[in-house]
Amino acid sequence: MSLIELNKRQDAILQIVKENGPITGEHIAERLGLTRATLRPDLAILTMAGFLDARPRVGYFYAGKKSTVAITESMLNLKVKDFQNVPVVVSESMTVYDAICHMFLEDVGTLFVVDKDSYLQGVLSRKDLLRSSIGTQDLNKIPVHIIMTRMPNIAYCLDSDSLVLTATKLIEREIDSMPVVKETEKGIEVIGRLTKTSITRAFISLAETHDL
Repeated sequence: MSLIELNKRQDAILQIVKENGPITGEHIAERLGLTRATLRPDLAILTMAGFLDARPRVGYFYAGKKSTVAITESMLNLKVKDFQNVPVVVSESMTVYDAICHMFLEDVGTLFVVDKDSYLQGVLSRKDLLRSSIGTQDLNKIPVHIIMTRMPNIAYCLDSDSLVLTATKLIEREIDSMPVVKETEKGIEVIGRLTKTSITRAFISLAETHDL
């Protein structure tokens, strides 16, 4: 059995490339009705695992399963803690207006909302803030806890989790960022964040390590 179990979308990507390769990432995304950004982690995983090869200005083509066991093992050994970034957190009492400003100034796509004891209570995405800004309501009077995504609907990971499995979770939930947490008896502490960009950077560094 393969060391890596592909999800349905990754299987669909392989089938498209087998039948139409070489094919660009944009054209693969069009066939699946998705954005190129959404597919980027999938393509990185499939390339690093040896299922696909890529050539600049040419596109992706099917390479079959290479016997690069060392590369596969290296992928599976990557941990969240090695690639996580500093989290950007806000208070649940912050207004929507201030959260929009904070997101812009920090140049991030997701804010993690914590209570007065700094425990995770919710997540704010660009979509949440955009949705709340449509209409005539005063954004200076709406606290973020009104519009945020709450537990238990928040996907999160531990710093000891596998990067590959965490990447799969990001893709399946169709989110751009995930809080890295530490679970305690009193609550969930946010200790980092993992983004699709972080994961892509990790697989690029793996490729460079193996001189692919």
